[in-house]
Amino acid sequence: MVTFAVFYLVLLINISAVWGLSISPETRRAFVSKSVASLPLIATGFGTPNSANAEIKTEGYEDGPRGLRYKVIKPPMDPASPSPQRAQKVKAKYTLYLNGFPDDNPNAKKVDSSKGPFGEKPFEFVAGVSQVIKGWDLTVLEMKVGEERRIVVPPDLGYGEKGAGGVIPSRATLYFDMELVEIGEMSKLGPEQLKWLEDNPL
Repeated sequence: MVTFAVFYLVLLINISAVWGLSISPETRRAFVSKSVASLPLIATGFGTPNSANAEIKTEGYEDGPRGLRYKVIKPPMDPASPSPQRAQKVKAKYTLYLNGFPDDNPNAKKVDSSKGPFGEKPFEFVAGVSQVIKGWDLTVLEMKVGEERRIVVPPDLGYGEKGAGGVIPSRATLYFDMELVEIGEMSKLGPEQLKWLEDNPL
């Protein structure tokens, strides 16, 4: 459990060094929470690992890149507004489930959320530079501010074979309610950052 947390935090520190980002203690805690899922939210087990890949209703879902499935729950505030670019800061609200969404599957379990007991704090990250799972990067780069999506992330775009922290099973499909709430400033792109983007396509 701790091993996964350390692995993802080290990954964040290494990527941030390339991008010249400073990492506050709050950001580190948020990223570790995101990477391994918030353990206090789990009161019971998940059953067998295969339960995390339960069938869900697919009516109204569209095909996204590389096996993603999504449904637009709320359109953006301005349909003509831009989507984020790689290396641009963004803020998003989210809730993560296993076993499907609650209104599709009574066995769905909430794993993590930006909404806590004292309100909601959107999660901030740099889009498209592997600070988050690839399913998030691919999704947010297609969204616009104010847009809410329900997304189904296949294992290869999530935590893959390893799972995460003893909470996300191996080969688990991830189910997110996600809203893009803000597009921020662009990271400074020097030769090192431009080379990183070139060498690390999504």
